[in-house]
Amino acid sequence: MNGKSVFSVIVLLFLAWLASASLYTIKESQRGVLTQFGRIIRADLRPGLGFKLPIFHEVVRYDGRILLMDMRPEEYITKEKKRLIVDSYAMWRIRNVEKFFTSTRGEVGRAQRLLAPIINGRLRNKFGERTVYEVISGEREQVMLKLTKQVDAIAQAEYGIEVVDVRVKQIDLPTKVTESVYSRMRAEREREAREYRSKGKEIAEGVRADADAQARISVAKARRDSETLRGEGDATAARIYAEAFSQEPQFYEYYRSLLAYKNTFSSKSDLIIISPDSDFFNYLKSPILEKKP
Repeated sequence: MNGKSVFSVIVLLFLAWLASASLYTIKESQRGVLTQFGRIIRADLRPGLGFKLPIFHEVVRYDGRILLMDMRPEEYITKEKKRLIVDSYAMWRIRNVEKFFTSTRGEVGRAQRLLAPIINGRLRNKFGERTVYEVISGEREQVMLKLTKQVDAIAQAEYGIEVVDVRVKQIDLPTKVTESVYSRMRAEREREAREYRSKGKEIAEGVRADADAQARISVAKARRDSETLRGEGDATAARIYAEAFSQEPQFYEYYRSLLAYKNTFSSKSDLIIISPDSDFFNYLKSPILEKKP
């Protein structure tokens, strides 16, 4: 290879390096700034292909998507002087690239370290203004929305960061406080259970008393109706017997005598002492129905 060929290769390599060093790309999910010796000369580069001067210019790229910052658990004191261990997280993204670069030196870790005290301070204030019940269940959603707006306003003004959301993952009680809270909760639930049982017993007694009264009334009405029906039946039967027997009095007398014989001599051991001439034996002497003289 002669000297001319070597020179051509060197020129081609230099041109290739120059082209690669002069071109840069920004993805849709990225944000970037163009700097010259650490000073921003073009902020918020648009996605796509761009040109820069080799050696003099440098492109700094950032993730433009929402980033998650997991906070370290902190201990806060509520309005009623109760200690709570709160585990939280924040979701944020770069809104103003130029301000973000100048305030955090373009370091995501530094940005999170600057953002953490702001969130912790606001959380401490919010918890200090409320009771345990309010921060755990009653007003947590409202507290988080207000806190997010406050932190977002500060972060955008100072660091060019948009705080999308701040949430509490878990709230724990210190070991000493946990047992006392659980004891109080158990006592409260037992009191409510006793009240429910007492009301239930009162209602049950009322239902039983009403049922017993209704039962007695129903039985009394049934007995009254049965006695009325029985009396009406007996009266009807007596009337029918009277009408039947009035048509043939001698037959009625004969029928009554047979019933008397049956009831008197129903057992072999029965013994009766009576005069043979007694009227009781009239139909034993003459079973034919005749008119008595």
